[in-house]
Amino acid sequence: QVLLVESGGGLVQPGGSLRLSCAASGFTFSNYFMSWYHQAPGKERELAAVISSGGITNYADSVKGRFTISRDNAKNTVYLQMNSLKPEDTAVYYCNGRWGGISYWGQGTQVTVSS
Repeated sequence: QVLLVESGGGLVQPGGSLRLSCAASGFTFSNYFMSWYHQAPGKERELAAVISSGGITNYADSVKGRFTISRDNAKNTVYLQMNSLKPEDTAVYYCNGRWGGISYWGQGTQVTVSS
């Protein structure tokens, strides 16, 4: 059974930080590209950050310089360190694992940036 379980979301003030985690099981994690997507209310789900099986990273312009994606293959976990958070970062954050035509999604974790 494939599972992606996100955690670490919550309410944070503007300028604050959060660290999201996504624990994976049921597939060969180290082979997969892992990504974080975000979906703001009324908007489409968008890619925030991706990390390849070899550790190469890429970011959406909106989060570049503020967010850092990383992975620990020994723990089957991918992280998203989010700094200098803005109200426009408010969204549900989803973890995704992709390998070829196979794609798995987590259930999402809410991040709310508000004073």
